[in-house]
Amino acid sequence: MDQTDNKRGAAGIFAGDKLLWIIIAVLATVSLLVVYSSTAKMTYDAYRSSTNYFNKQIFMLAIGAALLLVTHRINCRFYMRYARLFYFASLLLTIATYFIGMSANGAARWIPIMGFRLQPSEALKVATVIMLARQLATRQDKIAGMKLLPSFDPRKWSQPAQKRILREATYPILGPVICSCAVIFPAHFSSTLIVFAASLVMMLIGRVNIRELVRLITAAMVAVLLAMSFNIGRSSTASGRFGTWLDSWTHSFDSQNPKDVDKLTDTERSMIAIHNGGLLGEGAGRSVMRVEITHPESDYAYAFFIEEYGLITGVILMMLYLWIFFRAMEVFKQCGTAFPGLLVLGLALLITCQALLHIAVTVNLLPETGQNLPLISHGGSSMFFTAIALGMILSVSRQNEEKSHQTPKKESILEK
Repeated sequence: MDQTDNKRGAAGIFAGDKLLWIIIAVLATVSLLVVYSSTAKMTYDAYRSSTNYFNKQIFMLAIGAALLLVTHRINCRFYMRYARLFYFASLLLTIATYFIGMSANGAARWIPIMGFRLQPSEALKVATVIMLARQLATRQDKIAGMKLLPSFDPRKWSQPAQKRILREATYPILGPVICSCAVIFPAHFSSTLIVFAASLVMMLIGRVNIRELVRLITAAMVAVLLAMSFNIGRSSTASGRFGTWLDSWTHSFDSQNPKDVDKLTDTERSMIAIHNGGLLGEGAGRSVMRVEITHPESDYAYAFFIEEYGLITGVILMMLYLWIFFRAMEVFKQCGTAFPGLLVLGLALLITCQALLHIAVTVNLLPETGQNLPLISHGGSSMFFTAIALGMILSVSRQNEEKSHQTPKKESILEK
């Protein structure tokens, strides 16, 4: 009897998709290895050491684990019920960073709270997915025939038909996405792209007409070009990074004019680290480029990992992030109604897109973005809200197993 109770208790603590639990545990272990070894250069710093970074990472992982465990026990309908509260609180906090926040590299990103630097934009990304999932779920009976955007001619917006589009679709469905992208854009262009891409896929799966999505993409491209033209936000920084990226492809690999290491960009140094690692890696604690790369524990964690553990292990690590998405798809397929399915899909896209963006930067496929490697890179806000997102996915998975999902009238079964 006692053994049966113990088994049930263990299953309750780790209820939900078992493979996803294993992936999370593996990534957390890798995080400790990466942070401890990559910060070894701090040994010679009088004020910092690798042990301090390692202890801080353990503390952050412990908080993240607690958030994940609590979140995965909450009924997913709780997030739907309070979606507006979560969203507007995150939006206001993100706006507040531009007035009372701490800045880095010319961008205001953090709010200091009791010695901790909170990055509200990480919360806003998760809240946007929750809000969009709610708005799409409550319109499943008519979403396929709805127009998302009014006419591109503002003079027609006063017409009754155009007002109806704005009132019934543009404001409630696109409003949260547009506001989030607009607020995040000045400080972090790449995060804006992640939010927009995840939202786009959610709308596609949520039965929005493809022609409306094409119109939305067109409008978004025009908005970005205008922002760049008027140098809004960090447009100049993004342009500079893009120029540096192009230069690295056209000049940096010229064997006739080699560069000194101190003149290389961090991305170029990360590529050297990947080259040094080869197939099997230099071995734990034997990285050379960790001294040269500015942030091997965060912005270039993947390159550092390959240098020490090899390309083969690096590919396996990348596959783990893709596996998170595929496990989320399995959870999605088991959902009978729209909200939990769209919630799981959107959150998994946030995590996987961020990971792939980080990896693409380290191999110089994309310009530098500053995106962390989820659950692995050293950092607080990103880790905490990634843990919360994973907890929500596991919550839906747990409810699938328990068959405890509620079925509101307006939600229909999604086409898988």
